[in-house]
Amino acid sequence: VQLQASGGGLVQPGGSLRLSCAGSGFSFDEYTIAWFRQSPGKEREGVACVTTTAGAPRYADSVKGRFTISRDNDRNTVFLQMDVLQPGDTAVYYCARGRRREIGCTYYSGANPNRYYGSWGQGTQVTVSS
Repeated sequence: VQLQASGGGLVQPGGSLRLSCAGSGFSFDEYTIAWFRQSPGKEREGVACVTTTAGAPRYADSVKGRFTISRDNDRNTVFLQMDVLQPGDTAVYYCARGRRREIGCTYYSGANPNRYYGSWGQGTQVTVSS
């Protein structure tokens, strides 16, 4: 089981980036996928989550209206479109899948996401700076 996050980089405030999370080694369309981020000195934070059917994606309040999560099960990939980026969005972004097929998006914003989400990829750095 492997998840590979990519697409990060350096962008100016107000700019956009599109992250990708490519999965392999499992039935991708049977698992919820979530995006998380972590910056130095801060706890890992759930950013967005999409279930197998891609219905009703979930977003952290801090990114609502700016980020969009989507999935393409034919390509085994989940995307995170990030618009109107702000310096506060600077972090390493990780994707992870639900540890079991029945895990949805209920727990992605909780205090201990490791309990419900796993197969963390290596992360991709997003830096928003002028």
